Amino acid sequence: MPTPTMEDYIEQIYLLIETKGYARVSAIADALQVQPSSVTKMVQKLDKDEYLNYEKYQGLVLTPKGQKIGKRLVYRHDLLEQFLRLIGVDEENIYKDVEGIEHHLSWNSIDRIGDLVQFLEEDEDRLNHLRQMKRSTEQKD
Repeated sequence: MPTPTMEDYIEQIYLLIETKGYARVSAIADALQVQPSSVTKMVQKLDKDEYLNYEKYQGLVLTPKGQKIGKRLVYRHDLLEQFLRLIGVDEENIYKDVEGIEHHLSWNSIDRIGDLVQFLEEDEDRLNHLRQMKRSTEQKD
C-alpha cells in the first residue's frame, strides 16, 4: 500500500495524464510545489514498486496498478470535496480540509461517506433540511 506521499504523487500523475496526456517531472514538481529532484526520487520509487514505468528523459506512464490506484485517489478527493460542500463547509476551506483528512480515512470510511452523499442527494428535502440546520446553527453563533 502506498504511503500518503506516494498517494499524492500517484494522484497528481494520474490527473496530469488525464488532462494533458502525459506527466513530466517538471509538471509534477510544479503541481506538488516540490523540487524536481524530489520528484525524480519518488518516481524512481514508484517505478520500483510497479505503480509506473519510468525511463530517464523519456517520461513515465502509470501501470495498470498505478492507474487503478490513481483513479481511486482522485475519486476519494472529489468525493470528500463533494461531501464537505454538501454539508455546508465554506468554499475557501474545502481544499485545505480535504488535503488534511484524505490520507487519514480508511477506504471503508470513504465508502460510507459515498453512501451518505448519495443518500442526501437522492432527496432535495433532506438537503434543504440540512441547509436549514446549518443556517440555524450559524444564527446562534
